[in-house]
Amino acid sequence: MRILVLGAGGYLGGHVTERLRAVPGARVLVGGRSPAADVTVDLASDRPYGLAEALAKAAPDAVVNCAGATGGDAVTLAEVNARGPAVLCAALREAAPAARLVHLGSAAEYGPGTPGLRVTETEACLPAGPYGATKLAGTVAVTASGLDAVVLRVGNPVGAGAPPTGLPGRVAALLAEAEGEAGAPGAPAAELRLGDLSAYRDFVDVRDLARAVELAAVTPGPLPPVLNVGGGEALPVRELVRGLADVAGFRGRIVEADGGGSARSAQVSWQCSDITAAGLALGWRPAHSLGASLEALWAAHPVRVAAP
Repeated sequence: MRILVLGAGGYLGGHVTERLRAVPGARVLVGGRSPAADVTVDLASDRPYGLAEALAKAAPDAVVNCAGATGGDAVTLAEVNARGPAVLCAALREAAPAARLVHLGSAAEYGPGTPGLRVTETEACLPAGPYGATKLAGTVAVTASGLDAVVLRVGNPVGAGAPPTGLPGRVAALLAEAEGEAGAPGAPAAELRLGDLSAYRDFVDVRDLARAVELAAVTPGPLPPVLNVGGGEALPVRELVRGLADVAGFRGRIVEADGGGSARSAQVSWQCSDITAAGLALGWRPAHSLGASLEALWAAHPVRVAAP
């Protein structure tokens, strides 16, 4: 089985690629902007016919699209998250119409949740900002494509290699910096200053996400158009930060500064996905606790050493 992974060089794509390479009988091809990629692809700018030629040569049995933008202005988000999946679907219809497409969406597509409730895949989507809106546009392009396709709506991923553009990676970087400074002679007690941490999020280990992608790529027969992939419970962001601080051995103060949080956190105070459908369609359930995810994140994070 030939599986093409787009965005393999990114955080999620790297974990997905590693997981798929362990699948017996699978040959994994990587696609991206790097000249070293098996298939050179830039979904933000490629034309459908050019991408179709590249896909025809690769002849994939399945394509996993992990390419996406989480930051930047609205134009950047739209180019990668909305235009990209539409171009990919057009190219696949031309070059490999029988290939299974697994596209990574986002729980941000749902928008603000109702405290205490889990959102199912049939709920109306009312994204709170450009990121969620562009991811929703990408999902619509995939589900309306007529291809053998499934969108995995991912919760908040946590694990080794988390980038500083997201909260887990940013907190890990701050903790590493604080640890380095704590080793300096006469260093004051460390203090971690963050924004409001009262929001609730549905965290999922990147290893569990990668396993869901594997199952979505190899499970025979048609799948539901959208499947939620999350931890299945809402936890306070404050719990993630405190847990990561404990894993790192941080003994300083954690300060929640007024106005320091993201606009999206203020708009979306609760997010929790119902993952029942993924269990029924794929036989998938998350296997890692948030604590295990945080331990993996910190173990893989380089610790900053203070200058003498």
